Amino acid sequence: MKLSSEERAMLDGTHSKAVQKAMEILNTLGTIYGAEKMIPVVSVQIAGVSYANLGEAGLQFLSEMADGGGKARVLTTLNPAGMDIENWQALGIDPEFAANQERVIDAFARMGVVTTCSCTPYLFGNVPHFGEHIAWAESSAVCYANSVLGARTNREGGPSALAAALTGRTPAYGFHLHESRAPKVTVVVEADVNENHEFGALGKAIGQKLEAGGKKAVPYIQGVSNASVENLKSFCASIATYGGTALFHMPGITPEAERYAPPPESFSISQAEVEAALDEMNDAEESEVDFVSLGCPHLSIKEIARIAELLEGKQVKKEFWITTARPTKHISDRMGYTAVIEASGAKFATDTCCVVAPISGRFNALATDSAKACYYAYAKNKFKTRLLPFDEVVGEALR
Repeated sequence: MKLSSEERAMLDGTHSKAVQKAMEILNTLGTIYGAEKMIPVVSVQIAGVSYANLGEAGLQFLSEMADGGGKARVLTTLNPAGMDIENWQALGIDPEFAANQERVIDAFARMGVVTTCSCTPYLFGNVPHFGEHIAWAESSAVCYANSVLGARTNREGGPSALAAALTGRTPAYGFHLHESRAPKVTVVVEADVNENHEFGALGKAIGQKLEAGGKKAVPYIQGVSNASVENLKSFCASIATYGGTALFHMPGITPEAERYAPPPESFSISQAEVEAALDEMNDAEESEVDFVSLGCPHLSIKEIARIAELLEGKQVKKEFWITTARPTKHISDRMGYTAVIEASGAKFATDTCCVVAPISGRFNALATDSAKACYYAYAKNKFKTRLLPFDEVVGEALR
């Protein structure tokens, strides 16, 4: 790779041990993928924050980078942690786990990382502009940034994202390059999708069809006439989970779609296929549900307002987690939504979610509107699931 004089100084150890290690990681990554140079990034999102995923080995790496003088050079935010940093006791988190999770957050804080712990940084301030280069590590956020915002990022791992934060650089390969962003397959949607859970089922159907065909191609998705921010974050989470998709184009909805003509290779997704995907994520009976969660990806303030409207004056009968970013919850506090929701017995699980929290063995079946949450509920925790419309999920908590 061709490095600038500043990048060469980073690699030679002129700045700090942490920066040197970071540039070694990025230089090796760029060499593997055939990048010709480094490019500046404007923001970073780091995944691998839960102590349950990191363990002592991961925490040691973070501590060494912090102790070695590592400091974020660009706006850097975090993916969800394994617990609500301020309210972990109410969520039944083990004190030993909490102490270790706090060590993780402290290591990031010492490096100047904004410790927001959310998978939707684009909802509260980490919002790159169209065409800007970023280094994000979280499948749904990467897909949203590339597709909906038109920013440019590969799906980074935790170490490479941290390395980008400490250097302000990332190798120029993959989705940073214009030619890599062109669609290769047309997907014709012949189904009616309106709510989050339906967009999640659509993402599952498309993702699995791409995977079955051995394709990691960028899809050009026709047939979706309207989609809200909430619909799109659900879809991005699902197609990334089930298909490994980091970028799609959707004419009339995503900003780069107009640059391209539909590729000649194509397949369709029928109403029956979407309904089959829904059925596959509904293996729990209503009577089996003992855990209800909304916010995978983290909820918008619009969604929280709707929950407050549905819960006002009522009492939940099941464990009900409202997962969102702490900045979003602060807005909820000021608007009075938090008081209404907590009066019902529902719990805010800020900084975390049902995917990364250590909840294996605590519940039998999850009700949610998230296809991604359904995937991890079974794969990680062996929970049964009920995938329902947003309002019906709230209703499930009341029964």
